[in-house]
Amino acid sequence: MSDKLVKSAVFLASFPNVSVMHDYNLPEFAFIGRSNVGKSSLINMLCNRNQLALTSSKPGKTKQIVCFKLNQHSILVDLPGYGYAKLSKTQINQLEHLNNQYLLKRQSLYCLFILIDFRLPPQAIDLEFIRYCGEKQIPIAFIMTKCDKVTPPLRAERLSLFTDAVLRIFDTLPPLFISSSTTKEGRTDILSYIHDLSKPH
Repeated sequence: MSDKLVKSAVFLASFPNVSVMHDYNLPEFAFIGRSNVGKSSLINMLCNRNQLALTSSKPGKTKQIVCFKLNQHSILVDLPGYGYAKLSKTQINQLEHLNNQYLLKRQSLYCLFILIDFRLPPQAIDLEFIRYCGEKQIPIAFIMTKCDKVTPPLRAERLSLFTDAVLRIFDTLPPLFISSSTTKEGRTDILSYIHDLSKPH
């Protein structure tokens, strides 16, 4: 597996909590979103590997922090999603705690990609999480997923609604990418962004 953007992509490990995570001494780029937003499919698309991140027809498969090494110079981190409908309150709290521990304590986190379902108008649960990231000064970027299922006129409408909602939280809009795991739209832009941030400063 090799292409111009991805020379190598390998699974490293999954961790039940932050305290046992390895220190990879590389920039980390984490992915999070509602539990049916297409997170694992996006990671597979970026890495050009169909089964690198396990996907499932049932939302909420990711229950641990899952790490992959990309091109020997960065770590992709698959975090549990939020907004589970079929988990108990205790399970939801456990996953929220796991995510919060990673986001607040992991010094090697360079960027948190928040995945947003492009088919939907702004969702309260996403905006609440975005506001939390702003309050905690977590570096974020947005990836609008499933854009192949949105017509051009609806794209413009959804994008306008989302950016307006975000600009009520932030003074300036964080980086935003439009993507499709099916057509691979957005792949080059997202990988280039990761590559640029991973360069030594």
